[in-house]
Amino acid sequence: MERPRPADYPRRTLLRAGLALLVVALLLPAAVSYADSDTLELGPGEVEAPADNTTYVSVQGFHLAGYGAAKKPARLVAADGNASLKWHFEGDDVGADWFYEIDLQKNGNLFVTSTYRGGTVVFEFDPETREAVWSHRLPGDMDTHNVDRLSENRILVANMREYDGEVSRDRLYIENTETNETEWEWVFHEHYPNSTDGGFNADWTHVNDLDTIGEDDRYILTSPRNFDQVIVIDRETDAIVMRLGEDGDHGTLYEQHNPDYIEREDGTPVLIVADSENDRVVEYERDCGDADPRLGAGTPPSECDWNLVWSVEGFNWPRDADRLPNGNTLVTDTLNHRVVEITPEGEVVWEFYAAWAPYNAERGTDDSHGPAMADFGTTGSYTVSGGGDTGPASRYQVANAINDLGSYTPFEAQFRSLASTYAHVEPWFRPVGVGSWAFLSAVIGLLVAVGWGLSELVVNRKRLRRGVQRRLP
Repeated sequence: MERPRPADYPRRTLLRAGLALLVVALLLPAAVSYADSDTLELGPGEVEAPADNTTYVSVQGFHLAGYGAAKKPARLVAADGNASLKWHFEGDDVGADWFYEIDLQKNGNLFVTSTYRGGTVVFEFDPETREAVWSHRLPGDMDTHNVDRLSENRILVANMREYDGEVSRDRLYIENTETNETEWEWVFHEHYPNSTDGGFNADWTHVNDLDTIGEDDRYILTSPRNFDQVIVIDRETDAIVMRLGEDGDHGTLYEQHNPDYIEREDGTPVLIVADSENDRVVEYERDCGDADPRLGAGTPPSECDWNLVWSVEGFNWPRDADRLPNGNTLVTDTLNHRVVEITPEGEVVWEFYAAWAPYNAERGTDDSHGPAMADFGTTGSYTVSGGGDTGPASRYQVANAINDLGSYTPFEAQFRSLASTYAHVEPWFRPVGVGSWAFLSAVIGLLVAVGWGLSELVVNRKRLRRGVQRRLP
């Protein structure tokens, strides 16, 4: 490249000054708002109907390479009836870095599944004293989002990411915590084609939930997220006796979380699922035609369908949905950083800001749940409405603008898909307190700065090379 003439220097200096000002202008809004922000507040949004019981929430938080982000901490929190914060628990004394499933026990305590860099620890937590009264570390580098306590010394574990580089050994198993012996196990690759979800990898199933259902804990409801399905396993025969969805059928379920099993008054099985990638909560009823659909009747999954009887869309990656005794549904709206109680028509009547990235919420007793929507008398499809106008749920202006830009154009579906992808990705990287447009401005500013730096290297590469050579011995 020709060496710049002296007359070109003022022009280049002006160009560099202009680029520097542009980069500063693009980065400044995000820098100012981030410097002034603290951790996102834990507390009430809109509350039209106070809750009768305390709501417990596990906040996953955001961690990079195993270390906590100070402004996006993981916590176990409790909200009172008016959605005000009662307490929060950081988990340092049990070595917990992330919080996942929480289960209410008959004694009023919480059974909590949590992970740390390199393993999993489960513990029983007393909400009155705010202390862990029992804890147990799973062996090795085990990663799990859900462990159920079957009895004092027996736990049921959903073990994900068990990969030796060739074969995935993701499994469900029952462990005796006193002897560390495995009493029962169910390995996924023994029941699914090895090609499922594109074949074995380090996170093949991402099995994220399990519950025992039926008499004597005979049946296990579980959610292999990456397989886009919810299944029920008969622990006596190891057979899959119910299956909702199938691998790649994103219209039914798309990388779902935390299904709940309830029954209609006539015993018809019902599944309520946080259909995460579809940004909705759904309820399906089992239909086996003339055959008996009930659990334990022996009707194989191949003879049954599931009918979508109720859905509420408009969330941002929900990961838990529990039917309450009053017919409302408690939804963990993860990437809107909140937990909401919605009516059957999708209206928010209770809202708790649980930043950052809540995973699971529980309210009531260990076995309380509400009616199926068909028995309650409200079915159909709805869109979530209500909630705070200035809270986390309204912070995706860029995604909304992308969606609006594509409206009434031939590319509406493509713009909607792009907006959904952006809304799912942005919350993981946008700093606390930085607005959606300010974050996009900062990203553009960084890209301009990187491009500028690379161009300077190209233009001045010969000069840099000569300078390096002069300094070499």
